[in-house]
Amino acid sequence: MTKAYEQENHKIYQGDAVQVLLENISDDSIDLIFADPPYNIGKRFGDFDDKWPSDEKYAEWCKTWLDLCLQKLTESGSMYIMTSTQAMPYLDLYLRQKADILSRIVWSYDSSGMQAKNHYGSMYEPLLFCVKDKKKYTFNADDIVVEAKTGAKRKLIDYRKAVPTPYNTKKIPGNVWEFSRVRYRMEEYENHPTQKPEVLLERVILASSNEGDTVLDPFSGTFTTCAVARRLGRNSIGIEAHSEYVDIGLRRVLGFEKIEGRELTAPQKTTKQKNRNGIKNALADDVIKDLFYANK
Repeated sequence: MTKAYEQENHKIYQGDAVQVLLENISDDSIDLIFADPPYNIGKRFGDFDDKWPSDEKYAEWCKTWLDLCLQKLTESGSMYIMTSTQAMPYLDLYLRQKADILSRIVWSYDSSGMQAKNHYGSMYEPLLFCVKDKKKYTFNADDIVVEAKTGAKRKLIDYRKAVPTPYNTKKIPGNVWEFSRVRYRMEEYENHPTQKPEVLLERVILASSNEGDTVLDPFSGTFTTCAVARRLGRNSIGIEAHSEYVDIGLRRVLGFEKIEGRELTAPQKTTKQKNRNGIKNALADDVIKDLFYANK
């Protein structure tokens, strides 16, 4: 049974993503979608086992909600899709028939833990940037410029031009994004194994939406998408099946302090030593996350 919560222009649905998309989200109403679904790697989220019988079965499930997401987008809307490195080729090939894929992005990160023993460990996650119409979509390039090291730090001169000119100090980011994963000691940390960093969502939302636009995340998890959307003056819709994660959204996005008699509080962090080897809670948590990402 779907539950709905709302404050001003921000909505949270607790329920199955496919069902909510079918029954609660109007067609042609969403300006930007960021979808970070289960990855089909055997991770448990509450009572849900993130594992399908085969890659093909997982891909078929993804196609169902991908089709619905495309229906919900406005004609000028954009969609960013994440999944595991193993599964992304299935989604990439399918979406080529449905939308225009403008960029294939790599989110690159470092790791403090062992990645693999018998092959090259995974140090990135892929994203697809898609639009319904490549002739009319939002892309606010000036809002996401980054430092161009060639001009800003090395201060090189381009002598190929008729008049030698310094290289630009700013540029639009390329398709390799280097952002740290969310760590235990970070202020934004929530108790979730696959939390995405706010800086990643900030780039997506600034680039592909405008103030007052509606941003949808059908697999909200820690509701980072919705929280960043709210901070940046966008409207948001978040969908999440698991009540413990819905509670995060109610607190983080809607500002609820209590729901159904439960206090909604942020994780209480500690750095006290917890074993004879001197490993602290914060360090142990980061190592666990590194091992989890290594299996992607």
